[in-house]
Amino acid sequence: MGIPWDDFVLVQLGEKSGDPSVVTVNCPDKAGLGCDLCRIIVDFGLCITKGDFCTDGNWCYVVLWTVPQPTSLIVDWKSLKTRLLSVCPSGLISYYFNQPTSGSQPLKLYVLKVFCLDRKGLLHDVTKALCQLELTIHRVKVMTTPDAKVLDLFFITDNMDLLHTKKRREDTCEHLSVILGEYCISCELQLAGPEYESQQGFSSLSKAVAEELFSSEMSNHSSSQALSPDMRKVKTATITVDNLMSPAHTLLQIQCVDQKNLVYDILRTSKDCNIQIAYGRISPSKEGKRNVDLFIQKTDGKKIIDPDDQIALCSRLKEEMLHPLRVTIANRGPDTELLVANPVELSGKGRPRVFYDVTYALKMLGMCVFLAEIGRHSTSDREWEVYRFLLDESREFPLASSRARRKIVDRVRRTLMGW
Repeated sequence: MGIPWDDFVLVQLGEKSGDPSVVTVNCPDKAGLGCDLCRIIVDFGLCITKGDFCTDGNWCYVVLWTVPQPTSLIVDWKSLKTRLLSVCPSGLISYYFNQPTSGSQPLKLYVLKVFCLDRKGLLHDVTKALCQLELTIHRVKVMTTPDAKVLDLFFITDNMDLLHTKKRREDTCEHLSVILGEYCISCELQLAGPEYESQQGFSSLSKAVAEELFSSEMSNHSSSQALSPDMRKVKTATITVDNLMSPAHTLLQIQCVDQKNLVYDILRTSKDCNIQIAYGRISPSKEGKRNVDLFIQKTDGKKIIDPDDQIALCSRLKEEMLHPLRVTIANRGPDTELLVANPVELSGKGRPRVFYDVTYALKMLGMCVFLAEIGRHSTSDREWEVYRFLLDESREFPLASSRARRKIVDRVRRTLMGW
């Protein structure tokens, strides 16, 4: 019979607090599976501390050691296993019918309307609650009224695909009401119809802001995008190409400063570049540095011999490790706007938990947001997901001050990078 579908994914929890939990995936292979698995693990707030994976092109074996970030995070391991199983191809369709398929219909979009009294950290608290409920935010409109109230419109999909049920909708609103307590005035959740299309619009970026956000060498900028010492350290990343170690594969040896979601960035870049990884080893972080060894091939099963192809791949990987996220502050009319951008996978998927991390950083800074948007922006060679936050003035961070702006950008970037 082979391996039952439910055993494609096994999770072994750490014996005590602080010990990593081991996720093992043993299933038929498909292009980009490693990236898809890592993306789900990141979406659950987990960091990959070590890993091994191999494939013969038909069947793969993946072992990942994971820890929550932060360590106090409560992980729903049963839901994680279900989500990981959902991206595993099936080799036993005739044996096991009741499984999710990668060819299933796209999840329906719903609109969540939260009306409540305004307070610092409100946006992050709602975002955190939605993450706990396994709801993915695709768009958000935050509107603050002059009488200190706020209306949040969240355009969401349900990773459990249960929002069509009355119970799931009621449970979601009840959970949010408990989280917000006396600040909550009303909470409504419904299918997003055509009448909400105008709410999903995205304001265009100015030419100057777009150039600053999407430039490949942002270290040349002298504005709020200037790199902190931590960011400059990432430029020391090195990639060695070795075609002598293996007769059939090119060996990539990557050495760089460790950062949050580094493994995901490497695997999503490999997926988008149509690189097949036959074997990989992710070594534990040592003194803040990480080593990754990958035995790779092109889609035609050949090694990467051409020097131009080698240079292009290494440059792309370095770019994605150096600037996986872009952060800047700019003026938007009379207001001050924080912008965060990340590349979208060729599959159309954005980066997980960006909105969560940014709102958390702003909450820790005591910053209030009176308007927030999530949208897409296309450049000549790729699509980007852009998060925009109009910030309120605060006594601690006067937004007219260049020094205050740099501190905000630095804190948001550190949160996103896990520094």
